[in-house]
Amino acid sequence: MKKIKIAIADDQSYLQKTLQETLGLFDDVEVIHTASNGQEILHELNRGLSPDIILMDINMPIMNGIEATSIIAQQYPNIKILMLTVFEDEHNLFDSIMAGACGYLLKDEKPTVLHNAIQEAIEGGAPMSATIANKSLRIIRNGPPQPSEDAEKFELSKREIEILEKIAEGKNYQEIADLLFISPKTVRKHIENIYQKLRVHNKVEAINLARKNKLIQLFF
Repeated sequence: MKKIKIAIADDQSYLQKTLQETLGLFDDVEVIHTASNGQEILHELNRGLSPDIILMDINMPIMNGIEATSIIAQQYPNIKILMLTVFEDEHNLFDSIMAGACGYLLKDEKPTVLHNAIQEAIEGGAPMSATIANKSLRIIRNGPPQPSEDAEKFELSKREIEILEKIAEGKNYQEIADLLFISPKTVRKHIENIYQKLRVHNKVEAINLARKNKLIQLFF
């Protein structure tokens, strides 16, 4: 039986390991490579790595998943890209599909759902989590989501503003966690929420947009 060759792009090593263990439950798939960002997976493809499908996270340093998907879809059109993320918003969904992703799955899906999605993608389908499929229908009915131009509509919490300020100061996750007496995991979750609310994909975009809309100064 020919196995489906899988590459994983996710900046969290423990999630890479969890995915490998999960996919190890199935005999027809094989993880052949893991990468911590979009640039790294692209580099490996350029060196000859040839997966059938890439499980692609969105929020990654250096090069995020949407940027990587856009490049890979153009240069390696035979490789399927299935987004595997925590983001449920229409903006990331729309941007991912427009970049060339064949499907969009949330990270909390059961192993059997992920396995079935991989098979569906390989067979030419467009697998999506149920909530994501509903959002896709909404996009089809109403058109692509429009970015908000009103700073008040971003609705960042005081804690999110505080963390955004620390990001702008160049602090990393651990430094922010130490300063605010919270865990790095909590910091990461806050940053994911910030990216989602600002409709951005990395810290540079977040800082630039925050400064443009004077969000960082709201609570000073």
